[in-house]
Amino acid sequence: MGAVLILGGYGAVGRQAAAELVRDRPGGTVIVAGRDPSAARPVPGTTAMRVDASDPADLDRALEGVEAVLMCAELDNAAVARACLERGVHYLDVTASHQLLEAIAELDELAVRRGATAVLSVGLVPGVTNLLVRHCVERSRTGRARVGVLLGSGERHGPAAIRWTLDGLGLLEESWTMRFPRPYGERTVHRFPFSDQYTLSATLGIDEVGTGLALDSRPLTALLAAARRPTVGRLLRRPKVREALVAALGRIHLGGDGFAVTVRSGQAGASFSGRLQSRATGLTAALLLLRLPGLPPGVRHIEQLVEPAEFLTELAAHGFDLDLGA
Repeated sequence: MGAVLILGGYGAVGRQAAAELVRDRPGGTVIVAGRDPSAARPVPGTTAMRVDASDPADLDRALEGVEAVLMCAELDNAAVARACLERGVHYLDVTASHQLLEAIAELDELAVRRGATAVLSVGLVPGVTNLLVRHCVERSRTGRARVGVLLGSGERHGPAAIRWTLDGLGLLEESWTMRFPRPYGERTVHRFPFSDQYTLSATLGIDEVGTGLALDSRPLTALLAAARRPTVGRLLRRPKVREALVAALGRIHLGGDGFAVTVRSGQAGASFSGRLQSRATGLTAALLLLRLPGLPPGVRHIEQLVEPAEFLTELAAHGFDLDLGA
């Protein structure tokens, strides 16, 4: 594969993906790009580039000689995807926003015409969760699945990721319990607008998927439940309150850096767990980038392109725990 450009590459996910690509593609060009490379720690073995992906001329310049783009930022992702696909450049996106994924999915005809592949749902959630759902649904044949996502609230996240999480609080009703692998056990999860529950019904042809979120910090998980109250929800959406929370959550880290995702479909269950969700997402993206030469053109989600057990086993070999059930 030729040069890989990672947009938003100085964040936690982009750095993890870049480091893995450097290890697995010795001699290959990995370009880590952002608006201000001088403010970020360099990733050994990569090339730094200043790119404003929201500027069409700047993006056009950055795509010269590039074979694949990994998008680790959220702006007008569909416009970036279109610019890539029009050039025949492969595109992968780690966004968890259903609206952005829907907009990119509309570029399928363009991708096929240009012989390029766009891969969506690249990461832990969506991504690993999509593969676990496919694995369980194929075993149970029930057409329904529940997904539980437990994230470590002690892991450091950038302001954009914190804002995205706050924006999702209280948008969906419903809570239920899920059993996570040790050391977490049974926890209450609160439905959260991760994209997997919207896309999987179409890609797998199943009836219903629900994805619920819990945090390893029980006080912060209580915030998820409290956000459903109309008065609390309105308060959290006030600009001053929202930005104060973003600043506070960026400084205060309650909980650890572990994560776990678990899926139940009928009698079938599976889970994936470990440390550092950003590392899991970055590694997922890197493994998919390495598979691009063998993938068909068009816009597809991860569960449409790789076999769950094979891919998840390879991912777990990087220090994660995988349980695909009996």
